[in-house]
Amino acid sequence: MPLQFGIDILLSSEPSWKNKSIALLTNDAALTSTGEKSRKALINNGFNIVKLFSPEHGINSKGVDGAKINNEIDTLTGLPIISLYGEKFAPTFQDLQEIDILLFDIPDVGVRFYTYLWSMTYWLEAAAQFKKQIIILDRPNPLGGNFQMVEGPILNKTIKSFIGRYSIPIKHQCTIGELAQYFNAVEKINAPLEVIACKNWNREQLFYDWHKPWVATSPALQNIEACILYPGLCLFEATNVSIGRGTAYSFEWIGANWFNVPAIMMVGQNILREDIKMESLPLSLPNDGSLIELNGIRIKVLDPYHFNSVLNGLLLLKLVKDIHPQHFKWKAYPTNANPTGENHLSLLLGIQNAEDLFNLPLKEWLSNVVQLLKVTHWKKEMESYLIYN
Repeated sequence: MPLQFGIDILLSSEPSWKNKSIALLTNDAALTSTGEKSRKALINNGFNIVKLFSPEHGINSKGVDGAKINNEIDTLTGLPIISLYGEKFAPTFQDLQEIDILLFDIPDVGVRFYTYLWSMTYWLEAAAQFKKQIIILDRPNPLGGNFQMVEGPILNKTIKSFIGRYSIPIKHQCTIGELAQYFNAVEKINAPLEVIACKNWNREQLFYDWHKPWVATSPALQNIEACILYPGLCLFEATNVSIGRGTAYSFEWIGANWFNVPAIMMVGQNILREDIKMESLPLSLPNDGSLIELNGIRIKVLDPYHFNSVLNGLLLLKLVKDIHPQHFKWKAYPTNANPTGENHLSLLLGIQNAEDLFNLPLKEWLSNVVQLLKVTHWKKEMESYLIYN
C-alpha cells in the first residue's frame, strides 16, 4: 500500500472545522503524496486558510541557515505570511485573534537540533495560551522509528535553546505528531491537540522505503544521504571545519585547507570501516563572493538502517581535532536565534561544557561519549504517545 501523509488523509475527509478560520504553519517542502504544495491543495479543496506562518528557511525552504526571515506575501496563494524565525518565534495574540484552528504541516528530519520541531512546540504553546484547536498533519521520520537507533545525549535542562527546548535525544526516532502528543502531556502544555496520522508507514522504514522523491527540507539537506549523516556532521558547525554548505555535498563532506586527508582517512577508515567509506574529494566552496578550494573527505554510509550517526560524527570530530592540534579551532556559529553564536557545540549536544570533553585522551573520551549517547528509557517514556507500530 502506498504511503499517505497526514495531509493526504485530511484532504480525503470533510472535518467539521473546514470552514473555520485556519492559520497554517508550513513551507514548500510540505507536499501531498502527489507532489502538490499542502497549502495550495488545502485551499483548492475548500479549506478556509486565511493566514500562513513560516519557520526557519522561510516559506520557500531556501533561506540561509540561521538567517532572519521577514514577513511577506505568499506568491502562490496571495496570503500574508508571518515569520516565526524573524522578530519572534511564537505567534502573538494579535496574530491569532481571528483564528479558530492552528494547522501544522512541515516535514522534519528526525534530529533534535533541527528547528522545525521547536517551531511546532511554540505553535502548540500558542494554541494552549490562546485556547485554539491545534491539528498536526503528521509525516514519517525519514530516519525511521526503530528505537534501537536512538542516540543521545538527552538534552540537559540547563542548556535550553531554539535548537533544543525540551529534554529529548538528538536522534529521537519519533514523528512530529508523536512528539507533539508527548510534549503536550509531559510539559503540561495541555493544548486541544489532534494529530492526523500517516497511513502505511511502520517504524522499521527509512525514507528509502517511501518510494518518493526526496524534497529538500532546507538548502543544505539535498538528499537522504545528507540527512542520515546530519545528526553527526552538524557538530562540525561549532568548528573551523567546513561541512560543504553551498556545494552538492553539504553534510556529506568535511574539509579545510589545512586537512591532512591521508592521515584522517587512514585513522578514520581503520576505526569506522564497518560504518562509512571515505573518499578524498577537494571542493570549491563559496567564500565572500568568490570560490575557495578546500581539501576534504566525502563520507558514504554503508548501512543506513544501522548507522550511529552521532557517534560517527563525534569520532570524526575527535580525530580531526587530535590530528591537527595547531589548526583546529572551536568557532562561534551566529544565527537569528543565537546572535553571538557562542556555546554552539554545547547547544547542539545538549550538555554543558561540551568542548572540554574533547580535551580527554581518546580512551577516556570514548568511554564518556558512549555513556552520553546511551539512552535506555526513551522508548518506555514515549510508549503512551506512539502512533505507529
